[in-house]
Amino acid sequence: MSLVTFEIVDQVAVLKLNNPSALNAMSPDMARALHETVEEAEKSARSILLTGEGRAFCSGAALGGGSGVGGDSGEFDAGARLESHYNPMMLKLRALSIPFVTAVHGAAAGVGCSVALAGDLIVADQTAYFLQAFRNIGLVPDGGSPYLLAAAAGRVRAMEAMLLGERISAETAYAWGMINRLAPEGKDFEVGFELAKKLADGPRATLGLIRRLAWGALDKPFEEQLAAERATQKIAGRTAECREGVSAFLEKRKARFNTL
Repeated sequence: MSLVTFEIVDQVAVLKLNNPSALNAMSPDMARALHETVEEAEKSARSILLTGEGRAFCSGAALGGGSGVGGDSGEFDAGARLESHYNPMMLKLRALSIPFVTAVHGAAAGVGCSVALAGDLIVADQTAYFLQAFRNIGLVPDGGSPYLLAAAAGRVRAMEAMLLGERISAETAYAWGMINRLAPEGKDFEVGFELAKKLADGPRATLGLIRRLAWGALDKPFEEQLAAERATQKIAGRTAECREGVSAFLEKRKARFNTL
């Protein structure tokens, strides 16, 4: 069984976490599969839509199967799998050259919450909830969730999510600015696909540059951000997409980016 399924529909790479009997718990094998699959999708599609098969998006890291978490050995390193599997996966999602949309239903817990919030655009239906329950098992939030939560919802709300370890409903996540769209129950994929298709119809290279600037803006001082924008604009201005966009504007027609 493939732990991450992949198909291209209308130039959108549709990826699904695929272990529904375990609520798509993120094992090292699934993390590796997701990393490899988005690399493949990046080469053949114009945008990516990620969701979960079954009742949940992702219920967090898989703790069974000899994970060693909670062991009493002084030699055990609970962060080893972060370094070897989960962190490289998260860095790959951030570094994608095409837009990335997540469609969330049911649980998005632990590292599953991190993956969901790594979307450039995030859709959640009314069954979705986001959970940082690490404190309940004596661990700290990981997978980039402190960064992603604080960037989206602010430090105070990020603290609440992580220190209390309580569920954040889709409605609350929308109010906090954690997600872009709140969809009716069962419609997260449909709404997410509409967004991913709109992105796929846009200027592929330009949208990749935009997402790079937006992610970088969270980390750079203002002066460095301005310099990054200047350098990136030079790149964008030399693309076929820019030539097509300007021509379409002058000719008063819709730009045909997805044929380039």
